Formats: sequence, structure tokens, C-alpha cells
Amino acid sequence: MKRITTFLCTSLIMQAMSAQTFIQAYKDRADMVTQTNITTNLQEFGNLGIKKTGSVANANTLTWIKNKYLSYGYTASQIEESPFTYGSTNSKNLIITKTGTLYPNKYVIICGHFDTIYGPGVNDNGSGTSIILEAARILKNVPTEYSIKFIHFSGEEQGLIGSSHYVNNVAYQGGVRKLDIKLVFNLDQVGGVKGNNNNTVYCDEDQGGVSSNNAASAAVTQQLRNCTALYSPLQTAVDPAEDTDYIPFERKGEVITGFFERIRSSYPHTTKDTFANVDPVYVYNIGKATVGALQHFATASTTLGANKTAPQNSLENIKLYPNPASNILNIELPDKTANFSFEITNISGRTLLKVNNETKINVSTLERGVYVGILKVGEQTFVKNIMIER
Repeated sequence: MKRITTFLCTSLIMQAMSAQTFIQAYKDRADMVTQTNITTNLQEFGNLGIKKTGSVANANTLTWIKNKYLSYGYTASQIEESPFTYGSTNSKNLIITKTGTLYPNKYVIICGHFDTIYGPGVNDNGSGTSIILEAARILKNVPTEYSIKFIHFSGEEQGLIGSSHYVNNVAYQGGVRKLDIKLVFNLDQVGGVKGNNNNTVYCDEDQGGVSSNNAASAAVTQQLRNCTALYSPLQTAVDPAEDTDYIPFERKGEVITGFFERIRSSYPHTTKDTFANVDPVYVYNIGKATVGALQHFATASTTLGANKTAPQNSLENIKLYPNPASNILNIELPDKTANFSFEITNISGRTLLKVNNETKINVSTLERGVYVGILKVGEQTFVKNIMIER
């Protein structure tokens, strides 16, 4: 469930693309989203019935989601059922954790609710649930520098009960922050309306609540728009963040963004919120945008998986080592005759070092910390976080 208010203008794809670098491996993985999987997930979700929080159907849906993760190869140690109560009702959130390689204790949260009221809720929010599942399947064996938590909340329709419980009892305890969260990326009601020209998706931006996180939210929302343009056929518009599961995080000052359908369906919260009334192709395209964006937010590996073979002259075959580096950072290209440039920036994007055609980079002047390395060969760009340790 989300709000009625919508706001701001539609983006042009070229404007969105200009501020962010295309990464072929991210596109390859975004293209691993399949229409068949999205459609199957939507249909199976619908067949589970009305998933009111505390109901048998709600519990069965949690089990269905959990079994999906097990089928993707996630282990029991990565999957957590987190119970909560409100009044006399009991329910559970489901949290799946994929550990990062460089920042194992800093998390990108991708989330959406699976509870419904009055109907099967294929749009609200089987659509978000189906996309999160597909993203988790594709990224299962892809190294990411930041940890990812895939969270499926219950109790959203009763007033963000499940997400509020998670924030106030897990992420924060006694008002003390226990979970280092990079950002929260929420998907709610992204099913579209069948028969409409569903070519635009809203990207949610924090424009209220706690003001200290608004600028950071605006930045990641722009990144979400950029990724949508780079890795899907969709256009974007900005919508103010309201009334869904990222709000409890926002109230604690966390950085939030999310997707919501541009043409608002009237079927959610009715018996007609069924598979027949959503646009599966729209969900599929938002799925591609989601996989692209999630890789960007969590800094996924730019090396192709074992199921793909990169051309010998591809940037997928480069090596930057050692990483962490101390005084010298080495660059090894598959084509030793190629002309290239290499730049190191800080996390804010300020250039600290730039060289041309040098394979041994003196980084001794850089302070201990994390930087961004940008290698350009012709029209190809490779981006990698670089750690300096001494």
C-alpha cells in the first residue's frame, strides 16, 4: 500500500544516463531477469489467497517465499524468520542476508511487504515480492562489496507494523543503532494496469519527515533513475516518499528510495487485485531496473560469472592488485597495447590522482581509506573500489 500523492516531472533517458557509468556486467545480470519467472511468481503469489497479517494464508506465503530462497541456494543460516505481535495477532517478517566482501557489516536493504487485505494482492504487493525474489536469485553467487538484506515485511497494510518492529527492535534497540545501513530500497505496488502504456516508473525521494536525510535520499534516488535508464527500457519520474515500509527507517534518519507504479491502479485493496489486472511486462522491466540498481548500490563485481565468457579484450578481464594496496597499485590489461586512463577519486567524487597508460600507480600519497578507481579504455569503463592500507 502506498499513498495517492504524486509529484514532479518525467525524465528523459539521456539526462538520466549522463551522470552514471554503464557497466556491461550489470546489464548482463539485469537481462537475466526472465518474464517466465516474473509471471510464475505473480501467479503463484495470487493463488495463495488473501494474505491478511496473522492469517494462515499469510503464514503460507512466508513459507512459499522462504522455499524460493532455499531453491536458489541460500542456506538456513542466511534466512531468518523474525516474529512480531500487534494486539492479539502474530506474524513474521522474513530476512535473508547476503554477506559483502569489503563491508560485511554495512547493509543495503531491499524490501517490500507480502501481506494483503481484501484480495490476493498481486499488484500490492506480489509485484514487489516477485521482483525481490528474482533479484535474489540472480545475485546469489555474485560478489558484492556491501552486504545485502532481502527483507519481506508483513503487517504493512495495518500501518507498517512489521517494518516498524524491525526498525525499533532489530536495526535499533533502545534507540541505539545496531545495524549500519547504507540505504533502504523499497518496492511497493509496481504491477501497473493491464492495457495501459506502462513505460514510466516513479522513483521515491524523501522530501519530508526527518530533514537531515533528504539530500542523501535525493542523491540515491537520482542514482536509481540513472540505473533505470541504463539497465531497463523504462523512463522515470520522482515521487515523494510516503506511507510504505521505508518510512520507519526514514524516521530514524536512514537514507531511503524506492519504486512505485506511475499509472496508479485502482485494484489494490480489492478482490480484483489479481494477475488478470496487472501488467507482467511492466513488472519484468522494473525487475531489470531493480537488478541493475541493486548491483550499483551494493557495488557488485564487474567480473562475469562462470556461465558467461568475456572476450579477451574485454575490461572484465582486467586486474587491479593488490587490493588493499599500500604504495603501488598494479593494473593488468588483457591488451597490453591499449591506450587507457586511470583515475582515483574519493567517495564524494573528487579526483585525487589521474594517469595515462601507467600500469604501476604510486598511491603512497593517499591516506588510509576507501577510494574509487575508474579505468577507461576507449568507450569502455571499469569502476572498482580501492582500499589503501598501511
